[in-house]
Amino acid sequence: MPPLMVLVLLDIAVTWVITHKFDMTVWMLEDFFWLIVAGQVLLILLFAGVVVHGVRSGLRSVNHLAEQIRQRSIEDMQPMVVANLPSEIAPLVTHINDLLERLDSSLSAQRRFIGHAAHQLRTPLAGLKLESELMLARPLPDDVRTRAERIKVVSDRMIRLGQQLLVLARSNPDAQPRDNFVRLDLCEWVRASGAEWVPRALSAQVELNLIAPDAPVDIDGNPLLLDELLGNLIDNALRYGKKPGRITLTVGANPPSLTIEDDGPGVPPDERDRVFEAFYRSPSAAAGGSGLGLAIVREIANAHGAWCKLTSRPEYPGTRLAVVFPGPRKGTQLSRHERHA
Repeated sequence: MPPLMVLVLLDIAVTWVITHKFDMTVWMLEDFFWLIVAGQVLLILLFAGVVVHGVRSGLRSVNHLAEQIRQRSIEDMQPMVVANLPSEIAPLVTHINDLLERLDSSLSAQRRFIGHAAHQLRTPLAGLKLESELMLARPLPDDVRTRAERIKVVSDRMIRLGQQLLVLARSNPDAQPRDNFVRLDLCEWVRASGAEWVPRALSAQVELNLIAPDAPVDIDGNPLLLDELLGNLIDNALRYGKKPGRITLTVGANPPSLTIEDDGPGVPPDERDRVFEAFYRSPSAAAGGSGLGLAIVREIANAHGAWCKLTSRPEYPGTRLAVVFPGPRKGTQLSRHERHA
């Protein structure tokens, strides 16, 4: 409105100057016509400039909001900023924020239910596993021993599934795992945590190697969640890699990263995004599993401000999965929007 008032006042001022400061006796009618045309053209140009500038200024905040929505992760339920938005758009954004809040509450309730259900299942499953182990420790008929071994295998799988569900609920960004972050050396942590998998790798005829720099590679992280991340990566490589075969863990320094490589059949290009979805298993997968391993890896990586990259055939003869960390003093400060940008 102020620019329009300025244009009106300018038009009145020009009219006053022409009618009071110029000698009209020597002017012809045609001169008056062209003077009026020139004044109106100038006024139209100024008016168009004011309108274009006003529209662009009003849409700048809308474009910024659209860019924020485009960059937002599907898991980010934080409310959008309503400040500096046009009054016509602000109510819409307010209602969208209300919808995001209700959706976030619903998803949080689902995660809590999964965590509580998995926790409640741990005790009876542990008892079932113990009973099957006690049965197998005694002389049994062959058919009974086969059933007892089957019960033990199923109970082990269910216990593993319950543990993965608990980790999946705990790695939820809303649970603020960054509150428990500590400074740790990525090389030393991978060396210590990976050593626990050496016996299982040897029993599966798989060679487990580590390539790491001599200098420390510091990151901020939650040790329990990171142990679960590495465990799922190694377990996944053991399940789908060759036997006998080789698994290589590589620690990078700049940026801090952890890469695991196996010599298995690889992941088809059309499934490289879907393997990170919870409970998804490839139709061509031969090994048993719950389909939660890589979903947990992605959730834990997101909670640490890290990102995952999977490479497979034909770029790499097998499967290579890299987890790139933001480094110390930054991972604990990243917002959910910055982590997915």
